[in-house]
Order: sequence, then structure tokens, then C-alpha cells
Amino acid sequence: MMTIRAAESQDTIPVRHQLAYPFGFTRLVVQFSRALLPVSALIFGIWTFAATAPAAEPTLLHVNVFRSARSLPFYAGIDRGFFAKRGLSIDLQFTENSERQRQGLADGSIDIAHSAVDNAVAMIDVAKVDVVIVSGGDSGTNEFYVQNNIKDFADIKGHAIVVDATNTAYALQAKKILLQHGLKAGTDYTLNPVGNGTHRLQAMLDDKNNAGAILNSPFSLIAATKGMHSLGRTTDMLGPYQADGAFVRRDWASAHADVLVQYLAAYIEALRWSLDPKNHAEAAAMLVDKLKLTPDMAEKNLVVIAEPGFGFTRDAAFDMAGFKNALALRAETEGGKEGGQPADPQHYLDLSYYDRAMKLVQE
Repeated sequence: MMTIRAAESQDTIPVRHQLAYPFGFTRLVVQFSRALLPVSALIFGIWTFAATAPAAEPTLLHVNVFRSARSLPFYAGIDRGFFAKRGLSIDLQFTENSERQRQGLADGSIDIAHSAVDNAVAMIDVAKVDVVIVSGGDSGTNEFYVQNNIKDFADIKGHAIVVDATNTAYALQAKKILLQHGLKAGTDYTLNPVGNGTHRLQAMLDDKNNAGAILNSPFSLIAATKGMHSLGRTTDMLGPYQADGAFVRRDWASAHADVLVQYLAAYIEALRWSLDPKNHAEAAAMLVDKLKLTPDMAEKNLVVIAEPGFGFTRDAAFDMAGFKNALALRAETEGGKEGGQPADPQHYLDLSYYDRAMKLVQE
């Protein structure tokens, strides 16, 4: 095939391509290629550095919760990598009682607390610590369990009710329910503060004078196997209730806004995984492993915590109606913020972090 030599170059170009490669084109290509060499080297260098540079250290968060069947999203979030995927390392702590949790959040040894949000209300109104509720979580799965010799609320007179603390959350539910049945704390019965669900159940097993307690899963279901029985669900007796939610110090949230949003997004993803029927077997196995439950007991707990209006709320959404009830309950039993009148719910809330987290998980 006949060829010609491009002027200024030793390259040969087929005659049939002369129109496609006009005079001087080859020289231009060579010069352009040489010009690209430093840029290519730079891009390769950046890529190599990115591939070999150590990954950024995950952000460590100290998260404090009550151990229960509703701890499942935390177990899943850690074991299934939902927190790690969002650059977080979770130091999961289980509190003995709400007083220790509140103290830890106030002194900065805890970053994020999950428990009945009435604890946050007490911190703000009573302890004057500037905390803020940033998400919902669940309705508590609470039931009023009593000893087998207690047939009705009237039988509690002269005995003790075991509680976590005497002036927050589920103790207030117990006071209100017993008041509905004509029984007044300190006059007709005593409050015995022993701490978390494990301790409340154990106190009832150890001493029958501890006539009753507000128990949630798995402790309520375990109590039933020990001969105790339920006088009813608190949500049936008192209406909707915003129980567990996340709360933090307001200054910490402002200083760590992006981290908090990522944390809430990871928690929501872990909660979705926990309640997804296709993960049922693995979720049950987690409860068996972490809470030392029998397989049958783990199965029953999964049913309870997934029940709408009693267990988890969808995507840890905040239950405003339940929170208003909680504020009204505190106002009635403890005097409330302003002379027995429930305070404005917005005084305790900043759900903007949750709203941002929801946008992340919907992308």
C-alpha cells in the first residue's frame, strides 16, 4: 500500500487516510501527548496515595442504654456494620439505673443516652442541665407485673413497688395507675428504687413484699415464667407513651451535628434491619446470644418489640401524642414545670438532626 511521510515527522500514514490526518496533525498529537504526561503522573500519584493511605479513624461515641430486648438495634448496628459504615465506633454501655445515666450525660462521660425521654425532661426541669431530645424510639413494652398472690391493684396496699428511680419515667406511670385505684405513694404503699429491669425483676424474686413493678421485655416475659402475672399494659391504662428516645447535651449536639446525624441514620438503618422479617432468624439469634435467652423466649420478644403502639416506632419516629401524655403525667404526679401545667413539648426537642438523618437513609 502506498504511503506518504507526514512532514516534520517520520511517521507513515496510509494514503487512504490522508484526509482524516491533515498536514501537521501527527506533530500536534505528539506534543499534546507529551503535555499530558505530567498530568497523568499526578493523577496516578493521587490514586496511588488514596489506595495506600490509611483510612481515617472512626469517630468514637460513648452510647449509654438500658439493657433489654429493645437493645437489638444497637447489637445489629455494631455487629452488622451499620455504625462502622458511617464512620462511627460505638462504645456501648449498659446503665444500672437512670440516675447514673443522667449523671454521665451531664458530666460528659456519655455522649448519647437512650432511655425513657422523661429522664431528659427531669434533667432539664429539675437538674437544670441543658440536654435535648433528638429522636424517638419506642413505646416501652411496659406492663404492670405483680406477685402471684396479688389479684388486683387493691392488694398492693401495704406493700412496695420496685422502680428504677422514684421520680422519673415508669415510676410515674406506676404512681398514676395506682392513684387511679385509690392508692397513694408513701401512704398506701412504698416505692423501692432498685434500678434497671434486671434489678426490678430480681427484687421481686427475692422478696414478695415487693408486690409489683413496671416491667418491659424481656423481663416481663421472664416474670411470667416465674409465676408472676400482668395487671395490664401501661399503654392500655394510660394511653400512648413516648418511652425510649435519644437525648444529648445541647452544646455537644451543636459541636458534633454531622456526627449526630450520621449516628441517627445508622441507628435507623439498624432498626429497619432488626424488624425486617427476612432477618428474623438472625435477629432472634442475636437476642439469644446477647441476652442469654432461650430460642423460644427470643422469638416471643421479637414479636413484642415489633408490635406497633407497644414496641418500636417506625424508623424511631418521635411520638408527639405519647410525649404530651408523658409531660401531663409528670405535671400531675411531680408538679410539672409550671405549677402542675404540662410544659410546651418544643422546649425539650430538636428533631432537626433526626430529619437530616431521615434524608440520608432515604437517598
